Amino acid sequence: MHPVLRRIYLARQVASAEELEQSLDRLIPPEKLKGMDQAAALLADALQRQRRLLIVADFDADGATSCALALRALRAMGAQDVRYLVPNRFEYGYGLTPEIVALAAQQEPALIITVDNGISSLEGVAEARRRGIDVLVTDHHLPGATLPDASVIVNPNQPGDDFPSKNLAGVGTIFYVMLALRAQLRQSGWFAQQNIPEPNLAKLLDLVALGTVADVVPLDVNNRILVAQGLKRINQGNPSAGIAALLRIAGRAPQRVTAMDLGFVIGPRLNAAGRLTDMSLGIECLLTDDPAVAQTMAEKLDALNRERRAIEAGMQQQALKAVESLHLDSATLPRGLCLFDESWHQGVIGLVASRIKEHTHRPVIAFAPVSDTEVKGSARSVPGLHIRDALDAVAARHPQLLSKFGGHAMAAGLTLQRSHLEAFRDAFDEEVSRHLSDDDLQGRIVSDGELAPEELSLPLAELLRAAGPWGQGFPEPVFDGCFDVVNQRVVGERHLKLTLRPPRQSRTVDAIAFNAVREGRATTYTRIRTAYRLDVNEYQGSRSVQLIIEHLENADAAVAVDEPANAV
Repeated sequence: MHPVLRRIYLARQVASAEELEQSLDRLIPPEKLKGMDQAAALLADALQRQRRLLIVADFDADGATSCALALRALRAMGAQDVRYLVPNRFEYGYGLTPEIVALAAQQEPALIITVDNGISSLEGVAEARRRGIDVLVTDHHLPGATLPDASVIVNPNQPGDDFPSKNLAGVGTIFYVMLALRAQLRQSGWFAQQNIPEPNLAKLLDLVALGTVADVVPLDVNNRILVAQGLKRINQGNPSAGIAALLRIAGRAPQRVTAMDLGFVIGPRLNAAGRLTDMSLGIECLLTDDPAVAQTMAEKLDALNRERRAIEAGMQQQALKAVESLHLDSATLPRGLCLFDESWHQGVIGLVASRIKEHTHRPVIAFAPVSDTEVKGSARSVPGLHIRDALDAVAARHPQLLSKFGGHAMAAGLTLQRSHLEAFRDAFDEEVSRHLSDDDLQGRIVSDGELAPEELSLPLAELLRAAGPWGQGFPEPVFDGCFDVVNQRVVGERHLKLTLRPPRQSRTVDAIAFNAVREGRATTYTRIRTAYRLDVNEYQGSRSVQLIIEHLENADAAVAVDEPANAV
């Protein structure tokens, strides 16, 4: 193994070469998930009796991929009446609510299958059962103190589940359920009886990879296998028509797609539908097998994403001004930051919270109005604070403040009364202060060290690109070093293109710092210290090594890049 790559893997706690193997036979078996046998039996019975199935999905990329995967798999296994329903976030909010159950009941399903939601839907599941509808909950979010009274629950994070990976995304969870269902049907002779071919579920791994990366779950060993296998299908030219169209509209060649492209190129376009209108468009794009139809839908998703970016840019500027208007330095800024503006868009507040978190290095909740009496918040956290647990603690100390909440360690959603916003702001800051010190609130860049001048090469860049998949919990390598600036120029109004030379060397290397030009002004550098990623630049058929700068500074100024290079 290349010594640089060995160093990188060791820094990510890879303990053996076995952890780097990415064959499907190394996946944790489905039967390790609690409730899996019962879930497979419930679904097999529904197929054998041809009961009407209704999938209730979430309105983000994980929910959309989960829904499309479940529909494709169930239909391939012989389900003749399977439908889906995705709540409009502006009318119904998140999850299997009683209102969504009432809407679902109009279609008279025998079984509701939740994907990427349901673990906190106590009232919704109860309403479905009251109406005589069975419910299979498949989810990955953290449960509350009480579980819903569903027919079966499959969630690696439910109490008593010994599944070794707690990091499955919603799409990973439903993929496992479909694997178990196929095994159940195979054992019963279903495929032979129905004279249908046993489906190759590996064909759906591009959906699993997209949903897993877009939901920013940690890429542990099991998730890396799922993502690597999905990327392999895409790289070999076998993505679904919808994913192929989204790549085409973004100008990405399937053969060169990486996990970062899934997270920062495809994910945002898919999410735009759920953020601004209705995720049904995204789901339909992932369901169609017609390239022309997929292309039309991808174009609509791309237009929505451009609109989303414009809305987000305005909201981000408002949020930054709100932080600056506090007239506080970083030492006295609230440790838990709550921001609200009457004009903010519900579908974009999560992105704003993420941007301001990166700017202030502290947990942030951005709120938008829901009605005259209610506001909705989206929270993003920093290492050291489990944001869902923090909200749970606030709810325990102040039962009247939160109407509802849920989420993960690093992201969460919540709803509360407008009249409680100021009290919640204080309670949240107090709770964050219990867990985070001033030192925890300092921005840090973690580096894999320096590279020797001869290591700034295309072969090493290619090796690193192929050594992933990189992502949350398994970060893409970042290196640091000092360089002389031979040349610099502004490109695309906001980006800084540089030619760099390692000290006491003659050869140069190209670099680009995205979004490093602020308010039309670019700092002039002669010598910089920088943190960067080693990347492959492809232009007009030629390939060369390029540094993607994450942070750069000289003796007079420091500039942190706001967003990843591919966040388009």
